[in-house]
Amino acid sequence: MGNVGFRIIENFKRADQEVIDGFKGIATPNIADVMGRFRAMNHMIKSINKPGIHIVGSAFTVRTHPSDNLMVHKAIDLARPGDIIVVDACGDMGNAILGEIMCHYAKVKGITGYVVDGPVRDLQGIANMDFPVFARGGTPRGPYKEGPGEINTTISCGDVPVSPGDILVGDDDGVVVVPKEEASKVLAQAREIQEKEESIIQSIYDNKWDRSWVDEVLQKKGCVTIV
Repeated sequence: MGNVGFRIIENFKRADQEVIDGFKGIATPNIADVMGRFRAMNHMIKSINKPGIHIVGSAFTVRTHPSDNLMVHKAIDLARPGDIIVVDACGDMGNAILGEIMCHYAKVKGITGYVVDGPVRDLQGIANMDFPVFARGGTPRGPYKEGPGEINTTISCGDVPVSPGDILVGDDDGVVVVPKEEASKVLAQAREIQEKEESIIQSIYDNKWDRSWVDEVLQKKGCVTIV
């Protein structure tokens, strides 16, 4: 591999586009539930945009030194349409990793969005754009452009490992990461959960939701009711 800490890997395997597209419309909680309630990023990584966002794409990963975005700029040049640029900036909140201008450039290139384990800036400008950005927050302090960094190695973002080509799904609840090798199986199970929840909601309004399981669990736990 060579030159660990300052390298770029251009080619990696992405999941089939049909599988990626299948996650559109699937809520992140349902996906996380399939994966043992793991693979959901830290709650601090939230959408900068207006409510109602939902993004799906392949992870194009960047590891950068906190306060520096040289490799993020290079990632924009290399990423394909449909990719989500995922940045491991170590969760440091000192300097913004990107701002509105980099969002416009990524949008024109067909990149789906950014997920940044660190801050961004130009929050109002980004919020008014039709371009998804998830980050730990904001700061007016800008970044440097010196490196080092890596592109398309396995990173940590929001306390979750992310490998190039993994599928990211983001909405108002946060971001989940689906390992590309497990994507088809996770998609099928997430659809089942979503359909089950829709059925439960309908049963609530039909006054048919079976609640007997609550007392059954309490009894097994030895719960005592005092009247």
